[in-house]
Amino acid sequence: MGLNYRAPLVREAQDEHTATVIFLHGLGDTGAGWFDVGQMLSPALPHVKFVFPNAPDRPITLNMGMRMPGWYDIAALDAIDAKEDADGINESVRYVKELVAAEKVPSDRVVVGGFSQGGAIALGMLRTDVPLAGVAGLSTYMPLHTQPGVVAATHKQTPVFQAHGDADQVVAFSFGTNTKALLEKEGVDVTWRVYNGMPHSACPEELQDLAQWLAKTLPPK
Repeated sequence: MGLNYRAPLVREAQDEHTATVIFLHGLGDTGAGWFDVGQMLSPALPHVKFVFPNAPDRPITLNMGMRMPGWYDIAALDAIDAKEDADGINESVRYVKELVAAEKVPSDRVVVGGFSQGGAIALGMLRTDVPLAGVAGLSTYMPLHTQPGVVAATHKQTPVFQAHGDADQVVAFSFGTNTKALLEKEGVDVTWRVYNGMPHSACPEELQDLAQWLAKTLPPK
């Protein structure tokens, strides 16, 4: 596909590295946009290495074909899961699988998370046979949800942290609740958090909730 992946930004573990969080940014952003979150979370998770990948530049139909960092193409916000870019989604999932494999800890000591588009790719990892410690999706939805195999047998026991603002004007709140229902129907243990009045963004309370979930999901070893 000729995509150019710039090297991820990395915040090394403060103590002995025994777990990793790979966190994917949203459309039009870069890993740098979330790097400070790693700095904020690090003191409570000194054994965790944080990896912030950079999406390649690609034409985005929603933005009149302009090239920008994106994990896949999006045609329209009002039907964000219509005419999905399956090739782009699957390519990004493959890339994240490579990042997980490159880590020096077992994959079941890795959490893959993300915001918006990045969160969709994180949730897409539930289709794979790569064991993970957990998956976190902020302000996002399950991509390709009408296709079979949304949750592979490998991930029936994989915990998921899902959070959404009820005033999200980009990824509608209903996409979050529908994803939660889909995952729970598949038997997945979903930790679900809603933030009143929060638009398509993150908030301190959400990041605190994420930190607590990460501490439980990736305890020191």
